[in-house]
Amino acid sequence: MFHSYGENIIFIPRQHKIQFKKSKSIDNHYSILGIGIYYDNYPFLFDAINEKGIGVSCLNFVGNAEYYDFKDNKINLAPYEVILYLLGKCSSIDEVKKELTNINIINIAYDLNMPISQLHFMVSSKEGSIVIESTKKGLIVYDNPLDVLTNNPEFSYHINNVSQYLNLSLDNPEGYISLGQGLFGLPGDYSSASRFVKAAFLTAHTAYHEDATENVTEFFHLLSAVAPIGRSVLTPEGKTHITIYSCCMDAEKGVYYYNTYYNHQITAVDMHATNLDDRRLVIFPLKKKQQILWE
Repeated sequence: MFHSYGENIIFIPRQHKIQFKKSKSIDNHYSILGIGIYYDNYPFLFDAINEKGIGVSCLNFVGNAEYYDFKDNKINLAPYEVILYLLGKCSSIDEVKKELTNINIINIAYDLNMPISQLHFMVSSKEGSIVIESTKKGLIVYDNPLDVLTNNPEFSYHINNVSQYLNLSLDNPEGYISLGQGLFGLPGDYSSASRFVKAAFLTAHTAYHEDATENVTEFFHLLSAVAPIGRSVLTPEGKTHITIYSCCMDAEKGVYYYNTYYNHQITAVDMHATNLDDRRLVIFPLKKKQQILWE
């Protein structure tokens, strides 16, 4: 068994008001498309893109995330508001970095039924990637040359850890691959640190094509290579820990691709097929299971 949060595709058009707990609402913003849950008439996004080609994802950062009290001279955002604010306001990585100099992530929950999530974030575009972590050291922004992020520990640890594998061909395509040994020498477990190394290796060696469909297919093969299978990973309560959904975002074209653990068919949702200037938020149910497995 696995636990679903009731996630769906959520589209937020330009004129849909985005409310914040402790900061001014945004009445007019860039359109946003992603996956999340819609609770109490509010969109909680896990990852999303905007119409300007910026994508943001949040990942578990339990034990390392540190949030702060309200500060008068800052833009105070709850953790669940970070994705909405950055995608609503920013059209480039440079604009994201500028906004982050004024942002304070505060220790506040939506309500008693929606506890505070401990998160860190990756922001990506054709310009590159950055990682955002709010820790005891403050709000830290890292440039991310590997374009990869997993869960705990801190990003600085992941970068230091991956450096011991560089000689295996992370930056040397002629290394072990030329010997036909593939991932020989790389960790194969499902810990966050090991998945980071493996994802970085595969990202560096992914084939890129002229055809968008082939690129998307390659990307989903990459994601499946680092996703837990069956009961290989269990929660402390003994429940199965799986990747409920995987996604791929074509930020330039505004297309969000996804599949789920029980439905490997890739589904595409195009934000430009809707009215970007509307006020009404739109929810597209996730296709979580295949209707026919075999005949």
